[in-house]
This record gives sequence, C-alpha cells and structure tokens, in this order.
Amino acid sequence: MVHPATAHEEAAPAPGMRRRRFLSYVAAAPMLTVAGKFVMEGEAAAAPGQVAGQLPLPPVSGLMDFGDLMEIATAPTMALMKLEFTADNKVRFELPRLESGQGLNTAVVMMLAEELGARTQDVVVELSDARPELLFNQFTAASSSVRTFWKPLRQMAATARSRLITAAAKKWSVSANGLTAQGTGIVGPGGRKATFAELAKDAAKVAVPSVPATPKNPDEFKVLGKGHTRSDASAIVTGKAHYVSDLKIPGSVVAVVVRPPTLDGEVESYDDSAIRNVAGYKGTARISTGVAVCAEYTWQAMELAKKLDVTWKPGPIADMSSADIQEKLAGMTGSLDDGISDSDGDEIDESFDFAFVSHAPMEVNYAIADVKDGSAEIWVPAQSPQIVQKDVAAAVGVLDVKVHVTRAGGSFGRHLFHDAAVEAAEVSKAIGKPVKLMWTRNDDTRHGRMRPASHHRVKASFRSGKVRSWAHKMASVSTDFNHGIGDLITSTAVQSGIGKLPAAQLYFNLTQSVPYEFGATTISLNDYALEGVHTGSWRSVHSATFRTAEDLVIDQIAEKAGSDAANFRLDNAKSDRAKDVLRKVMKDGKWGRSMPQGHAQGISMHEEFKSVAACLVEINATDPKKPRVTKAVIAVDAGIPLNPRGIEAQMMGGLTDAISTVLQAGIHIDNGAVREGSYGDFLWARQRHTPTDLQIHVMPATTDEPGGVGELGVPVCAGAIATAYARATGTKPRSFPVNY
Repeated sequence: MVHPATAHEEAAPAPGMRRRRFLSYVAAAPMLTVAGKFVMEGEAAAAPGQVAGQLPLPPVSGLMDFGDLMEIATAPTMALMKLEFTADNKVRFELPRLESGQGLNTAVVMMLAEELGARTQDVVVELSDARPELLFNQFTAASSSVRTFWKPLRQMAATARSRLITAAAKKWSVSANGLTAQGTGIVGPGGRKATFAELAKDAAKVAVPSVPATPKNPDEFKVLGKGHTRSDASAIVTGKAHYVSDLKIPGSVVAVVVRPPTLDGEVESYDDSAIRNVAGYKGTARISTGVAVCAEYTWQAMELAKKLDVTWKPGPIADMSSADIQEKLAGMTGSLDDGISDSDGDEIDESFDFAFVSHAPMEVNYAIADVKDGSAEIWVPAQSPQIVQKDVAAAVGVLDVKVHVTRAGGSFGRHLFHDAAVEAAEVSKAIGKPVKLMWTRNDDTRHGRMRPASHHRVKASFRSGKVRSWAHKMASVSTDFNHGIGDLITSTAVQSGIGKLPAAQLYFNLTQSVPYEFGATTISLNDYALEGVHTGSWRSVHSATFRTAEDLVIDQIAEKAGSDAANFRLDNAKSDRAKDVLRKVMKDGKWGRSMPQGHAQGISMHEEFKSVAACLVEINATDPKKPRVTKAVIAVDAGIPLNPRGIEAQMMGGLTDAISTVLQAGIHIDNGAVREGSYGDFLWARQRHTPTDLQIHVMPATTDEPGGVGELGVPVCAGAIATAYARATGTKPRSFPVNY
C-alpha cells in the first residue's frame, strides 16, 4: 500500500511536483533525465591511466583512509543515480544517504546548483527508499558522503548543463559557446532566456553536446564556498519537515516495548490481565527483545506498559559492573614494547579509561511497520536501509520488504542500527495491524547502542626534547559492525590490496594515525567481545578517546622537556596544514596568556578524513566538580570548504559532544543493568555549558577536493578540553568523563 508522500520527504516539495515527475531514462524521456550511467560511459574523459567508471586506487602505504575506501566501494553504482528535470522547472535528485541533521542535503543542493547554474531553491533533494542495487552507495557513515559525491554529482550536473545549452543553441540557431546557464535557465544573446523546463524535452534528445561537459574550476564557483543556511531550515523550524513519528498510517496502533531490567535479559513469562480492559488497549505481543504493549495513543501505551507484569531471566553480564569491564580491558594492554631501548632517555607510560557513552539523539528510536500478505513495508530513519530489509525479512519470514527512509532528527551513528524497525515488524506480524513503535528515552539510554568502554596505554621514549618512539595500545569492548560497514570494509579492502584483517581492525587502521614526527610509531586495537552489551559507531568511533589519551601524554612530554605545549605540537607536526591550523588558534586564542588560579588553556590538533583541525579552549575549573569551558577557538582545514556555515555547525556540535563526554556524561553498568535513564542523569551538556566566547575559523582551500568534517570536531575538542582541565586542576586525569 502507498501512504502519504511525506513518508520519505525532505524539504517540502513544490506543489504538484510529485504529480508531474518524469522518471524515464534519457532514451525515452519526454523531459531531461541525466543518469549516472552516461557520466560513467565517458562523456567526461577519464584521467590518464584511469578506466571510466573506476576511481584510481590511492596508495595503501599509510595514505589511504576510510573515505578512500568508500570512494572505491561506491564508484561502481554511481551509475544508478539520476538527476531529473520537471515540468515546474525544478531539479530533483534522489539522495541514497541519510540526512540526519549533518547538512548533507544542503551540500548536495549546493553542488548541483553550482554546476547546473540553478537557483538553490529550485534543487529538490529527497531521500531514496532502500535500493539493494546501489550496494555500498546507500550507506551513511564516517564523514564520507560529500567526498564520494564530489566528482560524480558535479559531473552529472555538468553533463546536464551541456545538453541544456546545446538544446538552447539549436532552438535559437546560435553558437552554444555564447550561452550560459544561470537562474535555472539558459541565457543567450540579446537577453533571451529559456528555463530548464522549457528546454528539457529537446535536451533529452541531444546525443552529443556542442559544449564540453566539464565541471567548473573552483575559481568559477558562485555557490560553493559561500556560507549557506540549511536548505531545509525553514521546513524544520516551521514544522513542515516530516519525521517518522509525524506519519499518519491508517489503522495503525502505537506500541511501546517493556524491556528487561538487565542488558539482554529474556522474558520468562508475562501477564497482561490487568490492562486488557483499560481504555485504549489494543493488545500485547511477545517479541525478541521483550513484550510490546499496543494502544490507540502513545501516552496510553506508555502508561499501560508500566502496569504489565513480566518475569525476567537475567542477561549474560548480570554479574558484571563497569569496574569489572574496565579491569578486563586494562589487562589487555599489559604488554607494550615500543622497540626502543635507551638508557639515557626518558620514558612515559600512562593509561586511561573511558566510559560507555549513549548516542542520546534528541529524536528517540522510532519506526513504523505494516506486515501483511507475505510482505512488509517499513518507515524508518536508516543509515543502512538495505540491512533493514535483510534483518526485517529474517525476523518476520518474508521476502518482499520495502523500506522508506525518513529524515532523522539526529543520529551520531545511532541510526546505523534499526532495532525499532525489526521490533515494529515483529509486533505488526503478531497483531495483524500497522504498528508505530516508539522507544522511550529510558529505553534508548538503557538498551540502545553505546560507544564502547575502552582502555588506552600510551608509552613514549624521548631524549633532548625529541620523541624517539611512540606506542599506543587501545583495548575496547568490541564495536558492533554488523550494520553493513563490516562487509563494505572487508570486501573493498581485499579489492584494494590492503588485506584480510577483521573489519574492526581495518576500520581502526584506516582512521587512526599519529599526526606528529614521533620516531618509531606503533598503534594497535584489541577488541573485547562482551555478550549482551549493544555497542555502535558513536560519532568519531575511536578517534575521540584516542586523541584525548595522546594529547595528555604529549603535554607531559612537553613539560618534562621544558617546552611550551602548543609550540611542542607545532615543532613536531608532520604537515604544513596541521601547523597552519595550530598557528591560527594560538594567535586568535591568545595562547599563553596569564590566567587566574583554577583557569587554564588547552590545545589539540587532529587529522582525519583528509581534513585537519586545531582547537584551543579555556576552562574554569576552580570547582573541579563543576568545570566550565569558557572559550573555544577552532580552526579547520577541510580542503575545499563547500559550505563554511555547515562546517561551523559541525564544529559546534563536536565541541558540545566533547564537553559532555570529557567532563560529565558517561554510562555506568551496575550488575548488568545501565544506571542512567535520561538526560536527568546522563549529563549531556546544556546551553549553559556552551562557551560564551566561541570562534570557528574555516581556513581557505588548501586542496582541490573537500575533506570530511562530521567526525573531526569531537576528537580535537576533547583533547583540548582534557589538557585544559589537567592544567587548571594540577591533576593527571586518567578516567573519563572526569566527573563520572
């Protein structure tokens, strides 16, 4: 069945647009549709030594990162994307990635508008349903989407522009070389203009364009590089943007799941006799994760769930608490040989613990399912919708599963998993009705996905102020990669010649590095499989804890060497880009200025996803139990900064996450149960914790391609906050958050 169009709507489309779409390929299209296949077949000449449709493999020896792997994995199916021109002069692109507040829609709008010569308001980006034929091209993670779309999308738009210009030239009997694309139309001599809609039918018939289908050079950009407000900002603040919880599904009931008191506990028995005759009751269903209580309205379901009598079997770690887990992790870093023996040198050997952390997006876990007649229809915000199809099919025993991807109200990696979709499908099958299933905030905090707890041991030897060896061993509760990324990493790594390491090891090696000249350098990850604890790829995955541990050790070395902490980083940074962002924050943040007792500065630099950032913070820790970041200066080099305003927003979010997880927000496990339940005790940063002085500097373009920024802000801000806290309090914090 087909439910309202808003089920997978992004920004509200123009009136009537959905009634007048032209979806055919160019060969038969009454309007112009540019499919990726035409780009891949060579309308733009392939670079020397490159086969059209393939990306050159980056060097494997330390220069390849996860974004490079994503480019390789997504290249084969870029040919399946389409750019469509409609009768009401709109340009439509179906986005196979999830918009979860990171501003991806806006970046795509800007890229297409730039190359087409269209107004940004005329470019409509909508989320794609699950499309198995897209393979790894429908996977949102690790700051990779803009990088993977950068060349293919611009080439598709340039191809469309060349055809539209050719059609206009034929229409006016003039040379195509004198025409330009602007204002969602083609402009010619004497002020003549034709809209894209007016030219689209003729453009669809153009076999060989009269002008090259060449993307613009950066010095020609009029849209990219300029600060743009989110393309969907108005829809969000006016309530026109639709989320899965807004959808009205005829005949549906609301479901809330009663969950076990311990992680992964099991239902032994339950009794619903006390709620069967209560107003609004629509049934109960035992499912894989607990007992679902169905009602007419959400509040009714939540209240009825409180009265359900359930007897539980304890979960697999009912005899373990956070301290036990950290002890296990610490034992996994016992052997650490840096390979350097220097009796005349100095040595530092430090260890650090990091607690579990909840994803805690503002939007709780939510999904809608309608299972009937041997098929299932799902509405859910999903970063990996094809895995939703697979898991739902397995859970309810159907082959035909249609997944509508909805906008997400925050994610940070949470929507890599789709627990609610599977549960909703199970309940729908059991009661024979469409189900809107909602996790409460307590559900998601206590039974949702968490950043794994980890232990870090860093050992360094140095002499005469110079680091001669550096070894960093990380032990972590295993990060669950069973959401599609594991298959992507392992299969593409083999194709790229990297090897056959487990997905977790490959991801670690592709994302973590030491950005300083520290002699003989080794880094490693040891995973600890802990049954019953549901982990996930929390924003920046390993990087935030990895960078925090290293920055604290770097500060110690600088102090022992009699060097200034910022200058020590500057002297040892490997790249000029790293040195430039460090100099920027040192200058604009007034590094080294005199500060009162209990106040201090901290600094960090981080490189990842072909971007680099530095952060300087000032902290007031006169009360160590209530520290406050009072100032932050961030400089970020993201290659070509496509939307500086979007980059600023990403850094603001990263700073908030870092303040939270370094200073106050962590998850405790007590005898197999999560202690925290909501924002009342999982102490995420509030507005009052935001620094009153916040400066974000987006550096001018330093490369000819954009880097990733979604993950960058958390580690660089976390390292700066941790070092500032240590300096302000005169302590050596080794457990995070510090007020845990």
